[in-house]
Amino acid sequence: MRSRSNSGVKLDNYARIVQQTILRHQDPVTGLLPASPDQPDAWVRDNVYSIVSVWALSLAYRKNADRDEDKAKAYELEQSVVKLMRGVLQCIMRQLDKVEKFKYSRSTSDSLHAKYNTKTCATVVGDDQWGHLQVDATSLFLLFLAQMTASGLHVIYTQDEVDVVQNLMFYIEAAYKVADYGMWERGDKTNQGITELNASSIGMAKAALEALDELNLFGAKGGPGSLVHALADDIQQCQSILTSMLPRASISKEVDAGVLAIISYPAFAVEDISIVNATKEEIISKLQGRYGCCRFLRDGHRTPKEDPNRLYYESAELKLFENIECEWPLFWTYLILDGIFINSPEQVQEYQEALEGILIKQKDGVRLLPELYSVPADKVEEEYINPHTVERIPMGKLPLRWGQSLYILGNLLAEGFLAPGEIDPLNRRFSTIPKPDVVVQVSILAETEEIKELLFKQGIEVETVADIHPIHVQPSRVLSHIYARLGRNPRLGLTGRPYRRIGVLGTSKFYIIRNTMFTFTPQFIDHQQFYLALDNKMIVEMLRTEIAYLSCRWRMTGRPTVTFPISQTMLTEDHSDLDPAVLATLKKLQDGYYGGARIQTGKLSEFLTTSCCAHLSFLDGKASGSMGRHDEEYDGDDDERYGDGYVHELHYDAEDDDLAQYLDHLLAHSAPKKPKRPVGGLSRFKAAATKTKEMVTLMNKAQDLNIQNVNMYLPSKLFRSPQPTLNLNLTDSPASPDVQGPEAGVTTQSGIPRDASGAIDYNALAQLLKDTQSLQDQADILYILYKDKGMDWDTGVHGKGSTVRSLLTDLYEKAGELKHWGLIRMISGMLRKKVEELDSACSDLLAHQKHLTIGLPPEPREKTITAPIPPDQLANLIDEASENNISVAILTQEIMVYLAMSIRTQPRLFSEMFRLRIGLIIQVMATELAQSLGCSGEEATETLMSLSPSELKNLLHHILSGKEFGVERSVREMDAGVSPAISIHHLGNVGATKSERAGISKLKSDMKMVDRRLSMMDTLKGMQSPDVESIESGRFRLPSMESFDIPDKIPVAKDTRHGQWLRRRRLDGALNRVPVGFYQKVWKILQKCHGLSIEGFVLPSSTTREMTPGEIKFSVHVETVLNRVPQPEYRQLLVEAILVLTMLADVDIQSIGSIIHVEKIVHLANDMFDKDQRDLGAEEHILERDPSTGICRLLYDSAPSGRFGSMTYLTKAVAVYVQDFLPSGSCAVQ
Repeated sequence: MRSRSNSGVKLDNYARIVQQTILRHQDPVTGLLPASPDQPDAWVRDNVYSIVSVWALSLAYRKNADRDEDKAKAYELEQSVVKLMRGVLQCIMRQLDKVEKFKYSRSTSDSLHAKYNTKTCATVVGDDQWGHLQVDATSLFLLFLAQMTASGLHVIYTQDEVDVVQNLMFYIEAAYKVADYGMWERGDKTNQGITELNASSIGMAKAALEALDELNLFGAKGGPGSLVHALADDIQQCQSILTSMLPRASISKEVDAGVLAIISYPAFAVEDISIVNATKEEIISKLQGRYGCCRFLRDGHRTPKEDPNRLYYESAELKLFENIECEWPLFWTYLILDGIFINSPEQVQEYQEALEGILIKQKDGVRLLPELYSVPADKVEEEYINPHTVERIPMGKLPLRWGQSLYILGNLLAEGFLAPGEIDPLNRRFSTIPKPDVVVQVSILAETEEIKELLFKQGIEVETVADIHPIHVQPSRVLSHIYARLGRNPRLGLTGRPYRRIGVLGTSKFYIIRNTMFTFTPQFIDHQQFYLALDNKMIVEMLRTEIAYLSCRWRMTGRPTVTFPISQTMLTEDHSDLDPAVLATLKKLQDGYYGGARIQTGKLSEFLTTSCCAHLSFLDGKASGSMGRHDEEYDGDDDERYGDGYVHELHYDAEDDDLAQYLDHLLAHSAPKKPKRPVGGLSRFKAAATKTKEMVTLMNKAQDLNIQNVNMYLPSKLFRSPQPTLNLNLTDSPASPDVQGPEAGVTTQSGIPRDASGAIDYNALAQLLKDTQSLQDQADILYILYKDKGMDWDTGVHGKGSTVRSLLTDLYEKAGELKHWGLIRMISGMLRKKVEELDSACSDLLAHQKHLTIGLPPEPREKTITAPIPPDQLANLIDEASENNISVAILTQEIMVYLAMSIRTQPRLFSEMFRLRIGLIIQVMATELAQSLGCSGEEATETLMSLSPSELKNLLHHILSGKEFGVERSVREMDAGVSPAISIHHLGNVGATKSERAGISKLKSDMKMVDRRLSMMDTLKGMQSPDVESIESGRFRLPSMESFDIPDKIPVAKDTRHGQWLRRRRLDGALNRVPVGFYQKVWKILQKCHGLSIEGFVLPSSTTREMTPGEIKFSVHVETVLNRVPQPEYRQLLVEAILVLTMLADVDIQSIGSIIHVEKIVHLANDMFDKDQRDLGAEEHILERDPSTGICRLLYDSAPSGRFGSMTYLTKAVAVYVQDFLPSGSCAVQ
């Protein structure tokens, strides 16, 4: 008999350990593992981690087998792994109703359970009796399902199970905006059942989605039907949020050792090596002790100070757990594995030696890894005084199977029985390797031959939809409908992916659908529900943003391909040339560099070999979840067979039929057919009638799917869908004196028809509507009818059916053609139009740990949004916060979208800002316009409403950037000439703007108004702009933004220095921008006093007992108190006062001993400043005080430093104020 090799003996020893510590506890029926003898339930996370060592051991046996018995042992171990994974799958399949609900609700009550009955796979506690929503647990199961399948195991058996896995991917795909309880099942560390965004959940979800994307769950034996798909945009959203969070773990945990599983094995979810290293260093420096690592700071679990009879902690109780948190050896097993994967033998040896010293050795020689080490109850005070000095005792499970499994895995890898690639067959460990530069391919499509010729004259060669055959181009909306079919399974009650927008990563691939090549236009071209896409400058700005995003976020094989259509709306008013902004963009694209990205322009057919291509096989054939087609050639006359064969078998709702029939028609009628013999007589007419019927049907299906601009996407231009028009008496003449800007109008109070009783005669008003030609007057009249009679009142202007709603829609289209932005926004508000991705914009901001407020301070008018809410509820909240002012409401939506666009591409603009106050941002934008243009507050709000979307976004970006900029009035060149414009520029060093130095000409207009070309520098020199033609006082006005309280008279500065610091304080106060490290300094000063009082609201020192200085939760808490101050410049002066106060934290004083009233310090400084100025002979009007705060305006406008600087006086005031509180004998503050 052949002797056993040394490696075989060692493997047998590990097999014995695995059998004793893990496999002997596996349930023979379900395959699940109970947590411990005391806790018979099976936790999903613990089960998956526990079986990893069994899987690794099976791989080691298969690799090192020197006897048949070894191969048999490998198979036995593999089947134990499969049995457990299928046991977890069975638990999940019993809760598919929850998976289905959760995809739409994201509610904790609809989540999968975190633990199950080991013997029956049934649930063990109620939905609301445990922190079940743990996205990381479900994601961990999916990640290892992918890795095990890739290694050759067969876990998934049937197509139904494939659909279950696909739906589980939908369950976790929005992890970046789902607040859950996290891997410790507690949520917020106060242990009060509060969910929060957790980096550990987001990272594990990202890893699972990446691992499963395009994976065949039947392994090598599978066909196209067993592939599962993830959307790249969801993966990158997770990546973006994860990067913005780390090294923080959540809002309440500034650091968490559980994140080790995200930055290293098994997830490898972070691509930036510097973030990986910073996070690891943070964990080691703040959490590591002599027995392992704490889970997080102030973790009370199993400490002597924890009350085992209470589930929740009191907030102030958390301070008691500081320095006595239990230490978990588990985390050293992660660090051993990390050392192996990064090839650091020193790290591996360091933690192996440390771990060996704390393992508990049994009589049979097996070393067990305890759950945690706790401070003995009688040594707590000693540990408080000298942390990490007391001998601790092991507590909890012995062994913790999760940790024992990872310990065995680390040993197998360290001893060479396995290579890292064998337990990571999907190569996730290479995530931090730098990626090559991305070249973005752009294909430009012309809607018509005329546009193609216009472009050709400009030296730009493009194709039309007809030219690209057999490739089909469709809007992204269709791709959303297609993906909504993925994973559908009526037998299991699964409806597939919820209908959601597809981002630019998803639309930048080619798709093979039913053996036909498709490409999709980007989603922002699809913005037909809102007015942003009416602005060509906005479209090219969004194109630039998306291309920049693609260049840094693209991770798939092949290059991204953007299909950019040029439609009729991108031409000038007379259709004789392209819009200058669009033309300039196309020329830049051809230069090969745009938006910071490398560009390659060309034909779609040329890009096929270099692009990324996905095969959506779930639409092939007639399997469950597909839209089947008969193979026979379609016969247009055979209506019965069409009805039977071209509609898919699943009849979930009408939308499905629409999509199925749309694709069926599209594929049946778009291909050029073989030439047939000519037909004559009745046959010819019959053929023509059939073709007409087919095209009309296709048109109708396209419109059922809300596809706008159908002529762009359908294969024939013969049939156009005319827009119904109610023929308001609108003039197209550019020179018409009746088409006036928002500042002028003819409808006066006396001009409104009234009946004998003096009430408005609405029928006569409707007739007046028919007779007037002014857009503005028609809007005024319709507004009166909208407010008094409602949307569905029939005006009878053009017979029955001429409702206020239909007339407004008609007026909206006309205003859109003329680019009259003030009216467009107003009518949008009346029609209750909503930005399609308003809820996703809100979610994006929240996911970056930014709270939102809408409306103006103070509360309750200012509403705070801290968690994602459904679109309709969000729109209603915006209306409520705007006090039903439709101008403010529509502008709030717009600003929210722009903020989301900015945070996605330039998150650094938002550093040290945890709450975005949209109401104040709008107010400060209007104030900027008033100050820069030298106009009244009312006119500034009118101008703000009249800005094009691109100008509004540009103004917002400059305000966010914190750089000095100027605004000047130019006037948009256009035929109708109804909308004044502004130009924004950075201020140069020599008093001229960059645009002036470059010789860029100002835009001109036919508008009958005074041309005010006052730059910021002119304003600063005191040049007053002429008044605009006054508005008739009795005019019936559309709602304005009076609530924004813009001063009617903005003080005009006398020289370049005046006004600068007031403006900067106002901007920083409105944006909640504070100095770096501000909140940590506040935390320190709170430890030396009883609290800080700001305008009557107290920030108590007890806050520091609950929260640590680096928590976002603490920063938000401080912000909440500061935000009670409605004036942004006063708020910023209070921030400066607190900053001076925090210097006391570094002084050797134990306690100041009272509540510090910050506003008193500011007023003390103000009085000192006022006295000094008067002593120097300052005139009374210079020392004018702000009536709302009593602060001298000149102090607001003082630089922080210098003899008369604000910080100088605040420092003196602090010294005087705190002198009374200091104990006698302590050092005076200089």
